[in-house]
This record gives sequence, structure tokens and C-alpha cells, in this order.
Amino acid sequence: MFARLGIAPIAWSNDDLPELGGNTPLETCLNDAANAGFTGVETGGKFPSTSDELGPILDHYDLDLCGGWYSGTLLVTDLNEEKEKVAAQLKLFKDLNAPCMVYGETAHTIQNIQSVPLARKIKLDENQIRDYGRKLTIFCEWCREEGMFMAFHHHMGTAIETQTELNMLMNYTGEAVELLFDPGHMAFAGGDIFEVIDNHAERIRHVHTKDVRKNVLDTIDWTRDSFLDAVLRGVFTVPGDGSLDFGEIIHRLANTGYEGWFVVEAEQDPIKAPPFDYAQIGYRTLKPIVLKEGYKLMGRTDEPAG
Repeated sequence: MFARLGIAPIAWSNDDLPELGGNTPLETCLNDAANAGFTGVETGGKFPSTSDELGPILDHYDLDLCGGWYSGTLLVTDLNEEKEKVAAQLKLFKDLNAPCMVYGETAHTIQNIQSVPLARKIKLDENQIRDYGRKLTIFCEWCREEGMFMAFHHHMGTAIETQTELNMLMNYTGEAVELLFDPGHMAFAGGDIFEVIDNHAERIRHVHTKDVRKNVLDTIDWTRDSFLDAVLRGVFTVPGDGSLDFGEIIHRLANTGYEGWFVVEAEQDPIKAPPFDYAQIGYRTLKPIVLKEGYKLMGRTDEPAG
């Protein structure tokens, strides 16, 4: 089995909270990511949006594009509108050989609204999730035909947040709707992260290795605190600094045959959690676990066997 280690830029610059790293140059993020040992990086708001611009920059830092967020709105848009909206980003990801795009449903989201508490997130009934799943399936099938896999991100503050909601979505979607597994978001939502792996192993396309601080999570008041309030209080961190057992998480994923990217993605205040220091913690934690589980840790020029 093969694995690659990547990181997301949100620790350096948070697009939803510009006060967190808003003045940090993209070059600092990329230089830190490479020096910490990572061979891939996901996109963020400061990244160029064309391959002609972004490709040479990534090459300069010896990094691959290992994914990135797409703000989907299929809850409220029709398929043709969504196809038009995704086209430029899909081309960028295809041009740079990204393994997938990360679909996040942002219609009616409260993940980026600090004044709205967690308890007020949109709640869909089973019929609504069924109808949404049918539309999402058609869209992801089209994306696959266009040459790009879609990995759906269950995410705090969005329509698909809890384990129950995720289970229903997976039940009402076809195989083209693959899954980004994020144990940090699932733990925050109160789900059983190991059941999610067991139940949806065949659909997992991409993994975010986000950790949580249980001592912070236990203090969150869902009727008063927003998702961004929780972020500012330090609910998320990197593997090796939080409460989740990434040895067991990666062991379970390895047992399912998962191969691909393990991406460190933990939004924090860069003043309290210096991004380069925490990138090193994440890399130094994940690398020995991945090797212990029998993965071949691959670099940019390596090709998977077979």
C-alpha cells in the first residue's frame, strides 16, 4: 500500500477568519510545508486559480496539489449552474493532477458565521437528504466523466454534519459520491469515528487528519457558541497534540485497504499555534504510524505499484 502526506494552508491563513494569518504570504505557507516534510498541499484563498500560475509555484517548493475545498451549493442551485460554477476549479485540479476535489455543501452553512450558534445549523429530513443525494450523485458522476473525483466533506455547521446525516447521504447516493473522512469533524459532531470507517470504507477517497482537544470540546455551548468561536478557543489541532488516537485511526484505514493522501488540516490561531511548529508535530506523528501500518511513503516522483 502507498501513502502520501500533505497539509492544508488553513493553519497559516484562515479564509473564514481573515484575522487569523490574513497577512501571511502564500510563500511562507509553502516553504514551511515543504520544510516540515510534506510533499503535497491543498488549495486555499491565496492560491492562484490557474495552472499556468500555480503549477510553477508548487514546483518551486517541490509540492504537489493534493486536493482542496470546493464550495458546492447543490441544495439551492440546479445542476447546470453548478457545472458552470465548478468548471474553472475542476480544470485547475485536472491540470495539476490533484487526486480529488473536496465537495463542501455551503448552501445555508453557518460554518463561517460567527454570530450563529452551532445548534442553529440547517437540519434536513430524510426525504430532503434523499433528494439532495440524487442530485449530488448526478453532479459527481459528471465530474468523474470530466476527469475528476469528488470527495464529500461532512463538516460542522453544514447540512451534513452528524453521523446519522452522513449515513443517510451515503445511503441515498451512488458510488461516484466518494467521501472525505475527517475524524476531527466527526468527533466534534459526536459521531463514532471508527464506525464511520467501518461503514463507509469503500467510499473513502481522501483523509483529513484533524485532531480535537477534548478539554476544549467539552466546554462548547452549542446554544451560544458558533463554529468559529470553537475554532478560536482551540478546539482543533494537529495529530499528536489532541485527543484522538491516530495510531488506531490509521490502523483501521489500512485494514480497509485505503491508499492515498493523509492531509493535516487543523484551523488554529497562528499566534497561539505557530503553523510551522504544528506542521512538524503533525508530520512527526503521522510518518511513523503510516510506516508501521505497512504503507510505502511516497514522494513526488514515485508511482504506485500496478
